[in-house]
Amino acid sequence: MNIAAIFAGGVGSRMNSKSKPKQFLEIYNKPIIIHTLDIFEKHREIDAIVIACVEEWIPYLESLIYKYRIDKVKKIVPGGETGQLSIYNVLCAAEEVSNGSKSIVLIHDGVRPLINEKVVTENIESVLLNGSAITSAIVKETIMVVNDDKSINYVPSRESSRVAKAPQSFWLDDVLTVHRSALRDNVTNFIDTCTMMQHYGYKMFLIDGPYENIKITTPDDFYTMRAILEAKENSQIYGIEN
Repeated sequence: MNIAAIFAGGVGSRMNSKSKPKQFLEIYNKPIIIHTLDIFEKHREIDAIVIACVEEWIPYLESLIYKYRIDKVKKIVPGGETGQLSIYNVLCAAEEVSNGSKSIVLIHDGVRPLINEKVVTENIESVLLNGSAITSAIVKETIMVVNDDKSINYVPSRESSRVAKAPQSFWLDDVLTVHRSALRDNVTNFIDTCTMMQHYGYKMFLIDGPYENIKITTPDDFYTMRAILEAKENSQIYGIEN
């Protein structure tokens, strides 16, 4: 099976939204989380979707899934206290849904809706070939590694640098083994699954994704996503090249 594991367990404190978590804010009359789920729902190689959500918002998410006919969603579980624990919860849900079958899991942010069919396909292909797929993007500006006193330690080459994005995809049994190792080691704050997998000795392989594959975290991100969607809509109507 190929399972999309979506984590939407955050409350969006940096978005300054007073009414609802950021994943439920609407752009073009559709919640951000639904924009994200649509990509996986429509992809022919995705067999199931599992979601970790803010617990008190699960009934609302269930109503959206029914309204927008996201039929591949098989299980929704509460998020955890950290991002790592939210991902672990949703991976356990994927394990239940897989029912023992050898499965690939694509771990993705619920608030990262600007991926496309090609990215999903290449994630699956890379896991089949290499055992992992970390979606990335080229670096357009100079990156500086700094010291604690804010002096520059070194400046890595742009050509050999990438920005890690999502999905991050693995064999389900591999990633669950690593998550359970981290829990046995009392570590619950890995910044992402790629970092965790590498820490426990797995080699990570990259695929290139679109640079606009941003995570909707701040109001600026929200307006950027709206502008990108508007540009895509205009390209369909007016034949504008993006």
